[in-house]
Order: sequence, then C-alpha cells, then structure tokens
Amino acid sequence: MADIADTRTFRRKVLYIPGYDPFPPRRYRELYRREGAAQAQTSDFALKQSPGIGENVDWSTEATMDGRRVITEFEVLTWSDLVQASMRASIAMTYVALIATAWIYLRNGAYQRLMWLRRGAALAALYPIAVLLGQLLVAVILGAIAGGLIGWFGIPYLHWLGFVPIFLLTLWAFRQQDSRFFAYYLMHDYAWTCRHDGAYAPELAARIAVFSDKVRAELARDWDEVLVVGHSSGAILAVSVLAAIDKLPERPTISLLTLGEVIPMMSFLPNAQVLRRDLHTMAKRDDIFWLDVTAPGDPCSFALTDPVAVSGVKPRVQKGPLILSAAFRQSLSDDRWRALRWRFFRLHFQYLCAFDKPGPYDYFRVTAGPQTLRERFAKVAPSPSRIDEVASKYTDFPQ
Repeated sequence: MADIADTRTFRRKVLYIPGYDPFPPRRYRELYRREGAAQAQTSDFALKQSPGIGENVDWSTEATMDGRRVITEFEVLTWSDLVQASMRASIAMTYVALIATAWIYLRNGAYQRLMWLRRGAALAALYPIAVLLGQLLVAVILGAIAGGLIGWFGIPYLHWLGFVPIFLLTLWAFRQQDSRFFAYYLMHDYAWTCRHDGAYAPELAARIAVFSDKVRAELARDWDEVLVVGHSSGAILAVSVLAAIDKLPERPTISLLTLGEVIPMMSFLPNAQVLRRDLHTMAKRDDIFWLDVTAPGDPCSFALTDPVAVSGVKPRVQKGPLILSAAFRQSLSDDRWRALRWRFFRLHFQYLCAFDKPGPYDYFRVTAGPQTLRERFAKVAPSPSRIDEVASKYTDFPQ
C-alpha cells in the first residue's frame, strides 16, 4: 500500500495572498515561471509551468521531484483593487497621511516597541517619511530659488509667481519617478495598515470573508494539500482567512506558509483586537500546520519574530508557528548576495525566488514538491535566534 501511495500523483492547490501590491496576478505568474526555471536547473528537478485553465486558476505546474509526479494549481487571491483605490490619494493627501501615520504610531507607543523588536524593520518604516520630507525640502528650495530670480529681475512682491509653479512641478516630478523611490507606495502601505488604529477596514474585512469562502470551496475538492501562502502584509490576511475556518475535513491537508511577515506593524496597534484574536486562534490549532519564514537579511520584515508571542497572545499550549530562517546569507552565493544586498525591496521578494545554494527552505519544493508542509518541516527545529518575548503594549482580544 505504501508503494502505491508513493507513486500516485500528488495534487496541491496553492492560494497565494500578496502583500500591499497594486499589480495583477500575472506579475506573480511570470515571477514563478522565471525563478522556478532557475531553481529547477540548480536543484536538478523537472518543473513545467502552464497557463491557468478556468477562472480559478492563474497558472499550474507539473513537476517531478523525488521520483514522484506533482500537479499544483495556483490561484492569487487578489485585493489589488483595494490597494489601487488607496493609492489614488493626491500629493497633498499623501503628506497628510504621512503626518497621521507618524502620529498614530508615536501616540500609541507602537513605534518605540517596534524599534525594540526589530530595529532594522522599524528604521525601514522611516524610509518613506524621510524621502517624502526630503522631496518637500528640495521643492521648497527650488521654488525659493525661482522666486528669488523673479525678485532679482526687479519684479517686487511677485516672488510667489516663481515659487508656486516650481514647487508644485518638483513634487509632481518626484511623484512620477516613484517607481525608483517607492516613497509614495510605502507611505500608502503604512497609512493603509494603521488608518483604523489596527482594525480591519470594512472593505478589507469583507474581502477576507470572501477568501475564507474560497478556502472552504477548495477543501471540498480532491487535493492532497491546500496551501495558503501569505507574503508581507498578505501574511496578516492569511492568518485571519484561516482563523475563520472552523471545521476541517479529514482530507485534504491544509497548511499555512507566511513569508516576510510584517504582522507586528498592525498587531501592536490598539484596535487590532480581531487580528490578535486570530493569531491566538491559529497558534492553538494542531490541524493547520503553520510555517513562518523570514530572514535577517530582509530589512522589510520582522525577521525571526514569533508574531503570536511578541503580540502578547500566546496560548497556554502553542502549536505554531514554526519560525524558520530563509538564511539569505547562506542560501545565496557570495556573488548573488553582493548583487542583492542593498536592493532591499528585491530582497523582500527573495522568499518567492530561486536560491543558488538552497537550504531547508525552497519555495519551489514547498509549492511543487511531493510533501505537505507538515511532512517537510514538522521535524525541523525552529530558529534558535527567534524572538518570542511579549513586545506589544496592547494584548487584548475578544474571546
């Protein structure tokens, strides 16, 4: 019986929840195609990707690993429409959001605690603020120079005719170049996260409910594993999506993989009771295996922090998550590490990419290999460097 089980085709459904990202699913399809081919060549396994067939499949893969055939369907659970709507704020409203966001985190003491938890991630959160204020300063200086030139030409009291157009034009030019700076993008991301002091916005709560219904629908199909993957702020949504799934069938296996999580950015805020409740719920569950993968080399995540423990909602008996390091410095060659080391935003996506010296964590073996997440990692020891001390000021949640 074991031999028969080992030779049958393994079937998996991957439900991927992206972070705060305005782009459509094809971005992730092309990323998987390119990086999967690179990993297959490095690790010597067969991986073929095909376009999705049907409205609930964005792409599919057929792989042969460890002598077993594996078919995986991938579906991106999109909330890019909500992201796009939040990013339509004008330049002026973005600066208003900057002030409001800074005030929220400082007023509640959350930023100070995030700084204690992971200084690198907390400093990275200052990046859009610093860049936007720098751009504002440049606009003021250029505007003042233009106004001064008008005065120098002997036109008194009309300095503003030079200042205002140049000031506005400079800010507009910086906004047009945000694909290079990511300042507006990140500012909108942080503002979205904290705009209700940690509570889910009604439209996002509704989308989470839709995602939970999707998981339930897939659990009724003939899969060996349903794997929910949440990246960056998508990890926040993934936790709440699965926490809402009460009764699970005996089959298929359901697993949760969170990558590059930024959960404390929201769970440390006073009104994040729902998220804290969901973290507590997921940490108690033995029927859903939860693996959390981060890396100290990723300054945009809270690396090796147990999001349940640091949020102060650890149950008496904690089942998950298993905290594992992607160990960028060890799983990337010296040349590759040097090429990526200062590309912080790119490193934040490395969890979804190929490693030229792969270690225990390999995104493509996880998503296209013949083992469930529990089978692959249940006996792996958690990172000895993980942080599991309470760091949040706010630890209440509804029972």
